[in-house]
Amino acid sequence: MRLLDILSKDCIKADLKGKSRREVIQEMVDLLVKAGRVKDKPKVMEAVMEREKLMSTGIGNGVAIPHAKTNACDRLCAAFGRSAGVPFDALDEKPVRLIFLLITPEAETGPHISALARISRLLKHKVFKDALLGAKDDSEIYRIIEEEERRR
Repeated sequence: MRLLDILSKDCIKADLKGKSRREVIQEMVDLLVKAGRVKDKPKVMEAVMEREKLMSTGIGNGVAIPHAKTNACDRLCAAFGRSAGVPFDALDEKPVRLIFLLITPEAETGPHISALARISRLLKHKVFKDALLGAKDDSEIYRIIEEEERRR
C-alpha cells in the first residue's frame, strides 16, 4: 500500500493550531470533510474520540496515529498534520508533533491495518521524521512523503 493512495495534498496541514488532542483531531477531520473524503463530521469525530478512550494512539517519539472505523466514509482516507506539540497521552508521555489520521469504512479491515503498519514503519526512520518536522509548508511535506515512498 502506498500512503499517497489515501493521502492527498489537500489533507495535509503543516501548522495545526489546536492545543489539545481533540482540537488537532478536529482540524484534521475538517481537512477530510473539506476534501470530500468523509460525509459526516460529527460521526467521524465521535468514532475517533471513542477509539482514543480505549487507548491513546500516541505511539511515542512525538508521533500519533489516531484512527477509527465509521460508515461516514466510502473508502480508507488519511490526513496528516504537524503541531508545535500537543499533549496526547502518548506512551512515552511526551507531546505529539506528527499526526496521521486514518478513517476507514466499518466493513474494511485489511487496508486499515496495512495503512497503520505502513505509517508506523515510515515514521521509525529518523531522517524521514526529521524532514517532516523541518518542512516549511504543506507542499514540502507532500514532496517528502512522495520521495520516501519512492525509496521504500
